[in-house]
Amino acid sequence: MAGLARDMQLAANEVLFVAGDAGDSIYAVVEGSLKVAVISAEGSEQLLAILGPGHVVGEMALLDGEPRSATVQAIKATKVARIDKADFDRFADQNPAVYRHMLALVSKRLRQANDVLAARSFLPLPGRVAVALLQLGETFGKDLPDGRLLVHYKVSQADLAGMAGAARENVSRILNTWKRDGLISRISGYYCIENRDALARLKAM
Repeated sequence: MAGLARDMQLAANEVLFVAGDAGDSIYAVVEGSLKVAVISAEGSEQLLAILGPGHVVGEMALLDGEPRSATVQAIKATKVARIDKADFDRFADQNPAVYRHMLALVSKRLRQANDVLAARSFLPLPGRVAVALLQLGETFGKDLPDGRLLVHYKVSQADLAGMAGAARENVSRILNTWKRDGLISRISGYYCIENRDALARLKAM
């Protein structure tokens, strides 16, 4: 499929598409990072995910033909590869294994969305922050030799607050407590998950 793609450059804060746009293409992140958010009529933003190199966005609208369900924006200068729907459909019809891969991708995205929804509905704030940090670890994590997980993305407390659906000040207090208790640390500006099991237990409460 790489032969069907054309590269696009996005400046920092440039919008790739907004909720309601036609789902006429799919994008793969080559360099940089994107944020996926739902924006209310009043302008408040609910951050759903942060995506890095190797991740795909726009697959749901491409498959079901419905308008985009969220707004996607570059966090920093970002390079994406775009495949138009017509080209994707022709290629996938000739290579049905692509549909199986896309189904697995959509299923994974749905599971993540379910985790976020369940966290916001049932978990206290520490559990919601744990869900956000563990999801970022899944997206950007690098395993260290001693079992720790480095979140190799400089996520801000505001981003974590947006993912957890909370005020930044409250998230900051939780992160500071976790640092004192040895659950997380900071390495060169990156969050490092020192105790994955402890965060997983908070997520499961």
